[in-house]
Amino acid sequence: MEVILQEEITHLGHIGEIVKVRDGYARNYLFPRGLAVLADKRNVRELEHKKRVVEEKRQRVAASTQEVADKMANADLSFTARAGDGGKLFGSITNQDIEKELRELGFDVDRRRIKLEEPIKSVGEHKVTVALAAGVPCEVTVKVVALDEPKEEKPAEAEAAPAEEAAAEDAGAEESEAAEAPSEDPQP
Repeated sequence: MEVILQEEITHLGHIGEIVKVRDGYARNYLFPRGLAVLADKRNVRELEHKKRVVEEKRQRVAASTQEVADKMANADLSFTARAGDGGKLFGSITNQDIEKELRELGFDVDRRRIKLEEPIKSVGEHKVTVALAAGVPCEVTVKVVALDEPKEEKPAEAEAAPAEEAAAEDAGAEESEAAEAPSEDPQP
């Protein structure tokens, strides 16, 4: 007897396949549990119609997803992060950071679809794959730039500057005291 599987059955087939089984197996096991239906002309036509509808929908979704993938591939994802000597980041850029940046650019992507082997920990350009709907992959370029921080003065120079300022203030204070104090000339 030929039946159309309604669910995937191990060692028998996948959903929607037409398979040949023994009559007793179909009547006593598959039909009562709703795992299969009889493969008559009506059910086969209905199955073919469902397959066509699903295929058309998949093609529409794939086409729209491909448009989104093309736009996303041209998107400018750049991050500025603190980095040490040699371009190694203090911290890392993760798929959550990439998701947040994509959202700001108008792309709604789940962070679990961003395929990042391990977080980005160095300055430069990195290729990241985003798995979109309908199995359409998209490769995005992520640019990581080191944050330009103002260089702090060396400690010896930093200590010398306040000492010079203090000396200038002391000299200014002595001059003003000398101008205010009356002159003490002995009178003959």
